[in-house]
Amino acid sequence: MKKIKLFTDSSVNPQKKIGFGSFLLLEEKNISFEEMKKNIKIKKFENTSSTKLELQTLLWALDELDDKNIIIEVYTDCQNIIGLQDRREKLEKNNFHSSSGKLMNNHELYKEFFEKVDKLNISFFKVKGHKKNSLKDKIDDIFNLVDKACRNALREDIAYLK
Repeated sequence: MKKIKLFTDSSVNPQKKIGFGSFLLLEEKNISFEEMKKNIKIKKFENTSSTKLELQTLLWALDELDDKNIIIEVYTDCQNIIGLQDRREKLEKNNFHSSSGKLMNNHELYKEFFEKVDKLNISFFKVKGHKKNSLKDKIDDIFNLVDKACRNALREDIAYLK
């Protein structure tokens, strides 16, 4: 089976409730950082929050994968996504309601996440964002490209709105 590395990140402006998600799909072949930059996909999301946007971005990226017969390694700095599998049993047992009985924010996205994870051969890896350069490895450098893409898109969009 073919292995794909999927890097996802997002950047949100909480006051305006807009944000940009970005992702990069890499197969096992070596390509330059310049080539990687050209292959990063970016999308604007509205009426969103940081947690919601990270999920929206990941789900959008997974929708873009047309070959389901692959191994997917997801690299993200989002602790919510990393910990979601561990929280699954409790979330589903409580039908996505909090201990106070309130329906959770993003419950629909959580359900969609679990549906996709069940259908895919997928693993998640935590990337520590914003490391010192001396501590970065190649994964960090690639993730940094994706991080910069969404931050720059948000910055440009906000500047355009002014």
